[in-house]
Amino acid sequence: MAEYIQGATGEWEVVIGLEIHAQVTSEAKLFSGSSTKFGSEPNTQVSFVCSAMPGMLPVINEECIRQAVRTGLAMGCKINLRSVFDRKNYFYADLPQGYQISQFKDPIVGEGVIEIQLEDGTVKAIGVERLHLEQDAGKSMHDQHPNQTYVDLNRSGVALMEIVSMPDMRSAEEAGAYFRKIRTLVRYAGTCDGNMDQGSMRADVNVSVRRPGAELGIRSETKNVNSIRFMMQVIEFETRRQIDILEDGGEVAQETRQFDPASGTTSSLRSKEEAHDYRYFPDPDLLPLEFSQDFVDNLAKSLPELPDDKRERLISDLGVSDYNAGVLVAEKENADYFEDLLGELARNTGKDQTKLATLAANWVIVDLFGALKKSGKSITESPISTSYGAELLALQVGGVISGRIAKDVFENMLQSGKKPEQND
Repeated sequence: MAEYIQGATGEWEVVIGLEIHAQVTSEAKLFSGSSTKFGSEPNTQVSFVCSAMPGMLPVINEECIRQAVRTGLAMGCKINLRSVFDRKNYFYADLPQGYQISQFKDPIVGEGVIEIQLEDGTVKAIGVERLHLEQDAGKSMHDQHPNQTYVDLNRSGVALMEIVSMPDMRSAEEAGAYFRKIRTLVRYAGTCDGNMDQGSMRADVNVSVRRPGAELGIRSETKNVNSIRFMMQVIEFETRRQIDILEDGGEVAQETRQFDPASGTTSSLRSKEEAHDYRYFPDPDLLPLEFSQDFVDNLAKSLPELPDDKRERLISDLGVSDYNAGVLVAEKENADYFEDLLGELARNTGKDQTKLATLAANWVIVDLFGALKKSGKSITESPISTSYGAELLALQVGGVISGRIAKDVFENMLQSGKKPEQND
């Protein structure tokens, strides 16, 4: 059922599309051998190609191609056996070439569909238009000098996957669920680390409003939003801003905007460019990219079990509840911890995993996740290893200790990191 927003003059519908930029997991950049390591000193990871020295030619990093194809396969999208790199022409201080090598009409990955699950259990299909590869620009640093801007080219040439959705989302909740699903998929596939705080994943948020059933309205694009919470704030603010403009008899400008996290508002950055403004044309230094179906098939075989398949297996084979399964598979590290713990618990008790899965899932989600959240730690920083956690649950399953005592021992283990029997 469509979700409408009540305005002063009637109902409105918001239409949302996302352009997600995901940094490819690769030790080298898209067209050079420069390092992609995060946090290095400015301008220490810059080759002649990255800095656009005259006569320097790009050479495609094959690992980045593999990672893009694996991402497309993980999303269930069409893989194009022939794609073309184009020059996207624009001028900015941190773009030394004066153009960005990207893909336009012939991307490496074509259309697909991503299914998202909302909080009320509703499942919705969101269309993916394309995934294309492109090189990142550098970074302008405005806080290093009172009246000068410095430029750091460490990110110049870093490989990005731009994942473009169809305008199929109708609420901030749907957009948040879609972004989380894409982030989960790339992390499972190992093609992007998904670290939004390091700039490895960010989104351009396209928002427009219309009367229910009307033609698409004029959209704004808010650039480089690096948090799911911020993205949802952008959608809420832009929806209300555009409705207010239209109800006052004005027209929404098609423009690029920026988000201010402190105020939760967006502001105009520049008028929105169209494709013809960038004067796209095939890059003359790069031949069309062509590979075989065997290449794609071999990459498909290398993919791990993906989150939807894992979730279904936990439910059907192990009897884990639908909710618990969804929580466990949302992050690959969480699912790995649970399955390692369950395997150890089965070995310790001699019982079948199906008889232990519910107990293990509840302990991981309620007890362990709750404690980690309070201490601000992730599952990879857990002071309780899977083997020690399995030992604690085995004592409870075997009737050696009661549930109440198990909770006390658990609290002690959080502090000590020791085995259960060492926490008397």
